[in-house]
Amino acid sequence: GYEDLPKAVNITWSSINFKTILQWQPKPSGYYYTVEIHGRASDVKRKCILTSETECDVTDALRNVNETYTAHILSVKPAEMDNFEEPPFAVSEKFTPYSQTVIGKPEIKDFSQKGSKLNVVFKDPLTPYIFPNGSFQSIQDIFQHDLEYKLYYWKDQSSGKKDVTTRSNKFEVSVDSGKNYCFYVQAIIPSRRVNRAGQESTVLCTSAGGNILDQYGTEVFIILAVIAVAVITLAIVLPVVLCKRKKAKEARAVREKELLNGV
Repeated sequence: GYEDLPKAVNITWSSINFKTILQWQPKPSGYYYTVEIHGRASDVKRKCILTSETECDVTDALRNVNETYTAHILSVKPAEMDNFEEPPFAVSEKFTPYSQTVIGKPEIKDFSQKGSKLNVVFKDPLTPYIFPNGSFQSIQDIFQHDLEYKLYYWKDQSSGKKDVTTRSNKFEVSVDSGKNYCFYVQAIIPSRRVNRAGQESTVLCTSAGGNILDQYGTEVFIILAVIAVAVITLAIVLPVVLCKRKKAKEARAVREKELLNGV
């Protein structure tokens, strides 16, 4: 009977950019799990029915991102799914996607440093939710004016970090001309009490004040070194070869002269 089936434990929500995975333990043996998503003002949705896995993608059951949900993880046997006995189940912590999903890394699309201006253009992370035309909604589409971005920037080899905020997808900041700068971008949700800051983008650096190695990398340095060695080698070998050819020519002229005199 149901009374002997273990209940799920260690239930956790894992959510990035509104893609939400429910996880729990233990691995079932001789029974299965079925997940029910309960909202305060929405119908119960069943996901991952009769699964032997210990995780379930519940993203499409959480489309109302402002709703607060709990997950009931039922321990069931297939033959008894239709009877009237309630199977044992465990209840998750409450989860509200809007306030709890982690905001992923922004993607840096372009950057440049011209004179004393650093320009950075980036792209919003996308969510699994789509518009009627089939395109994916971005986090900007969902959070709208509740979303900000911060650019953290600093002189290369320096620990002094500055930051600026924008609600658009680009930054323009004043920097010291001729100095290299490193930076990254991070989303901020000011209305949140926790998880206010999203994941940091990749750290990138400019090469405004750098030498040719800074600008083009070690590959060009290696090529230039090979060319330099070749030029130096040629400068040493060529005079030696020419000198030997000259001596050989002079020696041949002397022998020809001796032969003519002998005749």
